[in-house]
Amino acid sequence: MYPNWILQRAQLTPHRTALNFEGQIWTFEKLKKISIERAEQLTALGIKPKERVAIMGPSQPRLIFMMYACMHLQCEMVMLNRKLSKHELEYQIKDAQVEKVLVDDEDNSLLPDHQKPLLFSEVESSMRKPFEIEKEWSLDQTISIMYTSGTTGYPKGVRQTAGNHQASALASVLNIGLTEEDVWLCAVPLFHISGFSILVRSLLYGNAVKLYKKFDEEGAVEDIANGTVTHMSAVAVMLQRVIQGLEERGLRASPKFKLLLAGGGPVPENYIERAHRLKLKVSQTYGMTETSSQTATLSNEDALRKLGSAGKPLFFNQIKIAGALSPREMGEILIRGPHVTPGYIGHFSEKGATADGWLHTGDIGYLDEEGYLFVVDRRSDLIISGGENIYPAEIENVLLSHEAVQEAGVCALADETWGQVPAAFIVLKSDAEESELMQFCTERLAKYKVPKHFHFVPALPRNGSDKLMRRKLKDLLK
Repeated sequence: MYPNWILQRAQLTPHRTALNFEGQIWTFEKLKKISIERAEQLTALGIKPKERVAIMGPSQPRLIFMMYACMHLQCEMVMLNRKLSKHELEYQIKDAQVEKVLVDDEDNSLLPDHQKPLLFSEVESSMRKPFEIEKEWSLDQTISIMYTSGTTGYPKGVRQTAGNHQASALASVLNIGLTEEDVWLCAVPLFHISGFSILVRSLLYGNAVKLYKKFDEEGAVEDIANGTVTHMSAVAVMLQRVIQGLEERGLRASPKFKLLLAGGGPVPENYIERAHRLKLKVSQTYGMTETSSQTATLSNEDALRKLGSAGKPLFFNQIKIAGALSPREMGEILIRGPHVTPGYIGHFSEKGATADGWLHTGDIGYLDEEGYLFVVDRRSDLIISGGENIYPAEIENVLLSHEAVQEAGVCALADETWGQVPAAFIVLKSDAEESELMQFCTERLAKYKVPKHFHFVPALPRNGSDKLMRRKLKDLLK
């Protein structure tokens, strides 16, 4: 058993700044008081301890208050991605079998039309019903559930326990260090593991979080140049915009700024080199929803010496390459450690997360002679667009549900802004216009998953077993 993170942090450093949002400050003691009040209001509205609830809202303090309230109640929080379509959200809500959906009023219209959620404003204006808050948590209790797309095209609900989050946070601090003055800029969504892990680290480390409602390039450049923040988490497209902003304004990173953690897919070598010239320290990291954030991280001092590497595993973690007998031999990346999920929920609840204790990532990579990990291909068919994981099968399933589509194949095409974007190759069985198919996808998929290119072809490349060969789709453009 371990202490309730929120109560323990408020006890240890009650007056230290915990959260900064648009100039307004909250201490850890204030966060504790507000979150307990929200927990008592949720209790009055019928939410019971240890129930499973879904939660959705933009990245702002009231979402954090509601998350921490659910944590006091030891509820399992299903983090809904507000970028998803109503169709996708409906699948996740049904699959998770939640007792209630909590939603910021701003996002109510994003939910399926028949959904009757509990609005944040209703909770905030409700009466309070005191309850006995558990002062200790079990490491195996589920804190959060986040959906990640599956290779079958059906998203999987990944369980993340208190032990998973705690192991991830501790491994991270052993790697990057900590001081009382550290301020972590959070410009990534709180419903993603990258955003939520920043909150966990804040509670465990006692450092402040400067929260952005959404990524603000000018604000990030100013914060980094002025040294008002010391750390930042970003995906490649965000890093590129920060670098460009610093270059255009003739600025460099402040000596107070310690590190930018870059994840969500490989970081172009050119970005690392440009960042180095701007005194912007960047560490490329490799992780996934199933590992509660980081598994391996490349230290800044090795950034140029090991260009393209995701670094070495963090202290508690292990990485090996399936079947590899020597350095640089490629194979599937396998991960083991206390940060690895114990399993899934819903449709995939019977699917084991590990085999022989190892998480099979589906990613292809190798370890060099010094043990540095190089990720060659993040799941052979996976598309990573602006840090968002997109599985072709999910898009293909939607396209194939259109009456005019005979066959559909989706792959990644390079894009200067997003790194990659999905492109659809379609064999028609009756007439259909590109605009019609795009609208069809827009109604059923998150915006970032909608193909940016449609190509109508007479046939799709298949192997002897009649399986679609997605890697050959680009050849149809030649």
